[in-house]
Amino acid sequence: MFRELSAKYFEPISMWLIILGIFGISQPWWEWLHRYGFTITLVGLVGFIVFSHIQPLPNPKQKR
Repeated sequence: MFRELSAKYFEPISMWLIILGIFGISQPWWEWLHRYGFTITLVGLVGFIVFSHIQPLPNPKQKR
């Protein structure tokens, strides 16, 4: 169950956090986003590393 959630939701959320963090670092309009942009990028990066290594179990009904 967690493996499927990881592949379906947590990994894409981590990717979007990395994108949001990079955007936050490079934009000058919102100070709070600029201030926490690196932290957001770092959380997304660590999350992506963790969740990309958790692969879903193979479906036993599929032929290899």
